[in-house]
Amino acid sequence: MPVVRPPFDRLGADPGRRRLVTALLGAPLLASGGLAGCSDDAATSTQDGPVELSVFWWGGPRQAALTEKVLRLYSARNPRVTFRVTWQSADGYYERLATQAAGGNVPDLIQIDDTALTEYAQREIILDLTDRVSDHRLDLRGVPEGLIRYGTVEGRTMAVAAGQTHAAVVFNRDLLRELRVPTPRAGMTWADYLSWAEQVTEASDGQVAGTMDGSGDYRALWLWLRSQGGELYRGKQLGFGVEQLIAWFELWQSARRGRATPGAALVEQADGGEPSRQLVVTGLTAASFAWSHQLPELQRLTGAELGIVGLPGPIGAQWARASMFWAAFRGTRHPDTVTDVINFLTTNGEAGTVLGHERGLNASLAVRRYAEGSITDPAQKRAAAFGAAIADQLGPAPAPPPKGHAKVRTLLVATAESIRVKRAGTRTAASRFIAQANAALAA
Repeated sequence: MPVVRPPFDRLGADPGRRRLVTALLGAPLLASGGLAGCSDDAATSTQDGPVELSVFWWGGPRQAALTEKVLRLYSARNPRVTFRVTWQSADGYYERLATQAAGGNVPDLIQIDDTALTEYAQREIILDLTDRVSDHRLDLRGVPEGLIRYGTVEGRTMAVAAGQTHAAVVFNRDLLRELRVPTPRAGMTWADYLSWAEQVTEASDGQVAGTMDGSGDYRALWLWLRSQGGELYRGKQLGFGVEQLIAWFELWQSARRGRATPGAALVEQADGGEPSRQLVVTGLTAASFAWSHQLPELQRLTGAELGIVGLPGPIGAQWARASMFWAAFRGTRHPDTVTDVINFLTTNGEAGTVLGHERGLNASLAVRRYAEGSITDPAQKRAAAFGAAIADQLGPAPAPPPKGHAKVRTLLVATAESIRVKRAGTRTAASRFIAQANAALAA
């Protein structure tokens, strides 16, 4: 169930707020900052009277506590501004946003990811921030160019990264020590990685599989395609054809024959991406695919020490990727204040210190440096070290996924499952996926 908090104080609630929005979804959050470095000042609100902003995000209790603490910090510096916050788990988050949009009740500030960014922008649910970036009311000069680009839709800055993350292999270091199998290494080819996974299965006498089955994992497919000069998308269409997809599925069929992966039932258990169901956490595989910013949460779910390394293939296939974005509701009555909050969360050193790397590496390079010494969580330190190690080797950022990306992801999982359980042959399933995915993108 969503967790709703009343305003942090009663300086002035302004709940009579919402007009009809003729669209389906939404997203926002962040605030004030400085020029070349991180700022310790929050800009004074441009509103003359009390302002209450509603904020909505997904995440766990720890993330919620830190986010609320930072919003209180903003209110302390801008006493006219208070916040009404709501948060919940990722499950059902977008469905709730859709309901809010249909009722004309989208929060001022919402959290979204690349699944919804393009659709929200094209449906004019979220505020175009381009002019505010141009005149530095929203100061992104300390944010990596690729991270800015990934929040840009059709040349317009529509959202700001709440953190930076990378696709990664999270592995059970304790288990590998016990089995006397080396840890996976950076830059392994996919063939080498799957051979390593077979070693793990063999060393454990089949009790633990080496790796999750990534055949339905869109981020793994995306990086595999980029390692060959391809892309997941080209504009509003798929960036690959049936033969490439067949090759991808055959790679994983070979892995299954070599017992590198667990049985189909276990794979389906982890396909949803819920951290608590990841097989590296439940002890059923030595490694799972995850986002690097999820390492602290995964670590909290197991007593084993978890390590992290990039997905197989060249590091240049990765890019500066937003773990999630803060965006503003286009119909907000307080666009300048929402912009200032986004700026504060992005560029303020004290805010960055409080937030740590809970949503990934801080978007601002200056804030990362400022907050570095305050990070005490070992898993956050490992995730940050991983990000720093590959920072100079990242490739160019693609455009964010087109509208229909969520449906494509669902189709990929279903197609991979149909092949695993032999409901369909590889070519038949791949051809059907290409047709259905392109239809979803064209809708």
